[in-house]
Amino acid sequence: MAREEPDVEVLNEAISSALVFNDEVKDGGGVQITCFSEVVNDVALHFQILRLPKQIYVWIGCDSAKLGRIYAAAPTRPQKDMISVTSILGGASDNTGAGIARRLVLKTGLNIILACNIPKNSPMLEADAEKMLVQKLIQLGYTRAKAEGSSS
Repeated sequence: MAREEPDVEVLNEAISSALVFNDEVKDGGGVQITCFSEVVNDVALHFQILRLPKQIYVWIGCDSAKLGRIYAAAPTRPQKDMISVTSILGGASDNTGAGIARRLVLKTGLNIILACNIPKNSPMLEADAEKMLVQKLIQLGYTRAKAEGSSS
């Protein structure tokens, strides 16, 4: 049975039309929602970023709208370049989402909640998804300057 290819533009339009609000976060009291999709090596990757005042929620979906495993990551005091990561839904932590969540905290300096639905045995797909996500976070201005970040 042939699998029908997802129409990324139609999906992006549907996700965008479902947005409830898109307020600025700069004043400390809003949520900014960004959704986008990309096709990498014939695999559709879908992203949703919710920017809250002191944290970012990210969902990465691969070929479906399933939630996947959820991870929480945050800087550990007193050293801000030490990151704590835990799996909060989906069983034992695996390297797929945990590594992405850890590196996002290093790039943004914010607490990260990451829902990740990328197959475990796809390291190249994981790397491509993380690269696209970081590029979008930079474009949105959510990353901190290099001088503020760690050397990792």
